[in-house]
Parts: sequence; C-alpha cells; structure tokens
Amino acid sequence: MNFRDFLRILETHGFELARQRGSHRTYRGVVNGETKIVVVACTREGDEIKPGTLGSMIRQSGLPKSLFR
Repeated sequence: MNFRDFLRILETHGFELARQRGSHRTYRGVVNGETKIVVVACTREGDEIKPGTLGSMIRQSGLPKSLFR
C-alpha cells in the first residue's frame, strides 16, 4: 500500500489534516467516540509504506485492519 491510498482511507473515515511540519503530517479524527491522532511521515505519496510503519499507523488510527487490505 502506498501513502496516497492510506491517506484516502483516513480521509474517507473522517480524519482531517491537523498540522504538518516538513514531511510529517498529523491527522486527527474521531473513532468510536475517541479522538485519534495519526502521524504520517511521507516525502512522496506514491512511495510504498513499509509493513512495520503501516501497522503502527493502523494502530494509531483505531480503524479495523480489514479497511487497509
């Protein structure tokens, strides 16, 4: 999965860009009544996300893994 696809999934589930500093973007959204913050560090949106990084961002989002398959 690349960063563009990941960001599209986040945005369709109500996450919005809260702030950006350099290549680090912070998205904020509400999942199951809790505010979740996801830090996405990408230089190019077309780059593939490494498996460990993807897992970490999915856990931060609180969304089910099945959305990202």
